Amino acid sequence: MDTQAIKYEIIENIGIITGVNPPVNALSYNVRKGLVEALKLFLKNDNIKGIILCGEGRTFFAGADISEFGKPMQSPNLNEVILEYENSNKPIVAALHGSPLGGGLELAMGCNYRVALSSTKLGLPEVKLGIIPGAGGTQRLPRLAGVEKALSMITSGIPIDAKNALESGIIEEVFEDKLIENALNFIKSKLTLDIHPVASKLTEKVSNVKNDIFINFSNKIEKKHRGRKSPLCAIEAIKATTNLSFTDGLEKERELFKVCHDSKESSSLIHMFFSERKALKIPDIPKDTQILPINSAAVIGCGTMGGGIAMNFANVGIPVTVIENSQDSLDKGMNIIEKNYSNTVSKGRMTQNEFKKRMSLISGSSKLESISNADVVVEAVFEEMNLKKEMFSKIDALAKENSILATNTSTLDIDQIAESTSRPQFVIGTHFFSPANVMKLLEIVRGKHTSKEVIASTMKLAKNIKKVPVLAGNCDGFIGNRMFHEYVRQAHALAEEGAKVADIDRVIYDFGWAMGPFAVNDLAGNDVGWRIRKRHKQEGKYDNLRYTSTVADQLFELGRYGQKTNRGFYIYDQQTREKKIDPEVDMMFEKVAKEKGISRRQIDDKEILSRLSWALLNTGCMILEEGYALRASDIDVTYAYGYGYPHWRGGPMKYAEDYGLEKVLEEIKNYRTKNPDMWPKCNYLEQLVKEKKNFN
Repeated sequence: MDTQAIKYEIIENIGIITGVNPPVNALSYNVRKGLVEALKLFLKNDNIKGIILCGEGRTFFAGADISEFGKPMQSPNLNEVILEYENSNKPIVAALHGSPLGGGLELAMGCNYRVALSSTKLGLPEVKLGIIPGAGGTQRLPRLAGVEKALSMITSGIPIDAKNALESGIIEEVFEDKLIENALNFIKSKLTLDIHPVASKLTEKVSNVKNDIFINFSNKIEKKHRGRKSPLCAIEAIKATTNLSFTDGLEKERELFKVCHDSKESSSLIHMFFSERKALKIPDIPKDTQILPINSAAVIGCGTMGGGIAMNFANVGIPVTVIENSQDSLDKGMNIIEKNYSNTVSKGRMTQNEFKKRMSLISGSSKLESISNADVVVEAVFEEMNLKKEMFSKIDALAKENSILATNTSTLDIDQIAESTSRPQFVIGTHFFSPANVMKLLEIVRGKHTSKEVIASTMKLAKNIKKVPVLAGNCDGFIGNRMFHEYVRQAHALAEEGAKVADIDRVIYDFGWAMGPFAVNDLAGNDVGWRIRKRHKQEGKYDNLRYTSTVADQLFELGRYGQKTNRGFYIYDQQTREKKIDPEVDMMFEKVAKEKGISRRQIDDKEILSRLSWALLNTGCMILEEGYALRASDIDVTYAYGYGYPHWRGGPMKYAEDYGLEKVLEEIKNYRTKNPDMWPKCNYLEQLVKEKKNFN
């Protein structure tokens, strides 16, 4: 054998084939080639009666090699490898540990038997990349586990544990330890059998299946994954197991795989996959930068945001102290944390013991001195500069040496806040998104004095607390909110010019966003937006820009803050939070337009989508030009994980790139002719188009 990706050995009359392709035994060309060569050697050896297939290191074969994404697969392809194993005249057991996902599980299903350590996670996560399993996964899994289980696993892409896999018929035995020793005993016990199970020949679980199950799953998927194709293709492929032969079913799977593989959905989700990893790489911070230890935390403020931030630490076993300025406020905040965890327990997503453990890691205090031993202090007080500066002056006096001093601000100047301390090199922005215990994005903002050690440590902390971090520069609103401000400004301009509030939100929702801009306004709170606009006015932000938030200001003056007051741009049911259109708001926009001398007109869906999308794109390009984002893909990650932008569209920058930057610029120039004060010129975008380039 001329490959080092596979090794083999013989113990008594059992041959063992082992993957040695660290870190996760990805099924690269060398691995696939080695798998076939090793099997053929064992099949020729009459002394070998049974075979074990396993992986060395942290996992059994984990799946495709990401370096081969988008490239033709060299022969033998994975289907060919699996068929070799399935056609073996000697019984093969796959001994699973770690995370056999995607192609790794497909390979295991081509073996006669599967055993696993109890810690193993198994799954077919391909839909997360906009594709479906392409090596028989949609055909073998239903035959092993049944149609309903296969639909659940493949359309969600969520792995299951070994116990669940055992109950579902995917694996035969589960072991606590000694995987290979137990696998040897297992395969020896099967050697006397004349016939060994082959997944592709099983029919019992795919016979007499009612069509209703596919209709119900399709309806659920269309609601949950609006606009997505790959989960629906997965359903169609699984359905093939009930009405086609295995060979024809494989052909159907390949046909549907190609449809998905060639789609914008897949290229966008693969873009997101790589972009999330790329966001961790900061050019001026070496890999060997010292990481400050973070074994304890303190959060100042126990409101909705502070409590959510504290939960992030407790969720990963880091003790955290939450500080409030009064016992009443503290008790109220701690009760909300407890209620959040209780809700998770009631939904079956957390055990009672886990609930107790996490609550035990959160302690409350009404004394600021309680921050003195924390490795990281996160300030989560009201979004007001003077208050934050005053708080950081106190934090500076009390926090221990080398403690990271983080401010949870969504728009404010990090450097101004850092000036209130004697150690600005330890001050960093950590912009959590609400609800902080749920939303994945953490926008990390570097100030001009923030040290490389603090940046590297905060990025690592973000990963440790299960966040997706993106590094931003210190401009007003950083990456996300600076762009969102222009997006909302554009939405309000559209409403002034003739589009109805509900239509603007509908277009954005149908595009795939979680919510439209006005619904987001109501969720975040119009009072919050008003304070930011008030500051912007004082700072002269609108001196050369059209001000479009007049109606929003009027709603604020009427005490209509959104969901918290049951009325904002919409009317909300007090119990269900269900929203209804408020005709009065559209009338307010008409009246304001008349007062401003704006001629109203019919605005079609295409213009609504274009103006909102290109407002984001244009501002994103300005942020790149000014150096406040490292790369366009970081902006895409910010929007996918922090603002409800559809992952499967790849983020606002990727979407514009797919649309064609030249066409985008042409549309922006047309809009700019009519409304110059809505479309600042971006030299970077114009340069890209001129040079016929895309984003790096």
